[in-house]
Amino acid sequence: MAIERTFSIIKPDATARNLTGAVNAMIEQAGLRIVAQKRVRITREQAETFYAVHKARPFFGELVDFMISGPVVVQVLEGEGAIAKYRDVMGATDPAKAAPNTIRKVHARSIGENSVHGSDAADTAKQEIAQFFAGNEIVG
Repeated sequence: MAIERTFSIIKPDATARNLTGAVNAMIEQAGLRIVAQKRVRITREQAETFYAVHKARPFFGELVDFMISGPVVVQVLEGEGAIAKYRDVMGATDPAKAAPNTIRKVHARSIGENSVHGSDAADTAKQEIAQFFAGNEIVG
């Protein structure tokens, strides 16, 4: 399997509860390397751009409001099959349906406050990484 990169966000519900280190530990235990990371406040414009694929969905406004409600930690993760591996580590969007020992099963409060985001495909990962990181900020 090839070494690839994926994008991660530790969302406001998790940063508010000071879970960045706990989430990072789960990421690293899964064999992924954090090659870029920063704590930021996403602007409304950034959130609307990031979640544009959901613009027509009824939850779009609530999602944007949630993502700008507090600081987040944006990350670039690297490893063999990083996209699929991180999606496995995150667990199902609904924490009640997430597998044991996944980030969402352990830390998420609800479907909406599900603690983390991860890219769903290589093209998406590339686009999401570029929205938040310059090339010289990624050190792997």
